Amino acid sequence: MRINPNPTNDILAAIWNTQSQEQTALQQLSTGKRVNVPSDDPAAAAIEVENQATESRIDQYLQSAGSLQSMFQSADSTLNSVTTALNQAVSLGVEAGDGTLSTSNLQQIEQQVQGILQQVVQLANTSFQGTYLFAGTATTQQPFTQTASGVTYNGNDGINTVTIADGRSLQSNLPGDQIFQQPGSDVLGSLQQLASALQSGDGVSINAATNAVSGALSYLNTQRVFYGNALNQLTDDQTALSQQQTNLKAQDNTLVGADMAQAATNLSQAATANQAALAAAAQVLPMTLLDYLK
Repeated sequence: MRINPNPTNDILAAIWNTQSQEQTALQQLSTGKRVNVPSDDPAAAAIEVENQATESRIDQYLQSAGSLQSMFQSADSTLNSVTTALNQAVSLGVEAGDGTLSTSNLQQIEQQVQGILQQVVQLANTSFQGTYLFAGTATTQQPFTQTASGVTYNGNDGINTVTIADGRSLQSNLPGDQIFQQPGSDVLGSLQQLASALQSGDGVSINAATNAVSGALSYLNTQRVFYGNALNQLTDDQTALSQQQTNLKAQDNTLVGADMAQAATNLSQAATANQAALAAAAQVLPMTLLDYLK
């Protein structure tokens, strides 16, 4: 049997190796990861970097989707309030058009219709988080202005889109004039027409104006479908993004996650081996060197 006459290098290497194993096991236990630096597993580390970039994009998409969902809900709620106001105007028009009301009663109903018109203009100017919902792409411009001569649209016909997934964008608005001033289905114009008919007191004109408001109401409900469909699509997209995020996290755990039980066993074994190496060193190395290593 050959005996190593100078075991110092072997003992020092054993001490360094066991301490390195201890540090690796401790790091795995503290981070929960098997791969903490690229050199631990270059291939797994490269895939994890790509996954993290994808997860970051998904986080941004989910934030955008959440904000968009709130905006759609605000727009739909606003249009629901407009629908309620128009139903009230139709009821008032029917009441006024039966020819039994006095001039004073008609004037009172006209004032109510004027109030409904003002209310609808205010609703059409609804903003969400500092941007106007019904101004097209001119989101910082109040879309509607009411004057004695009528209601003017100050927005544009632009369409906004929001990216909610890789390669997928969602239309986020309808232009205000399309909703509230569509020729033949003019929400604001029909209310003005009804107010003018009530002021004139002419039953035929009142009935015609009431029919115009009713037609505008039907048209408005068709426009609301856009926001309902958009909310449904958005919910589907959020579900898909969340599932993709879950899958990526599971893949990350498989790629770089540590086996915590094995890491604990490795730590215990490395600590035992280190103590043995130090004990061996105490028998061979000078005390000063041993103290330095400790």
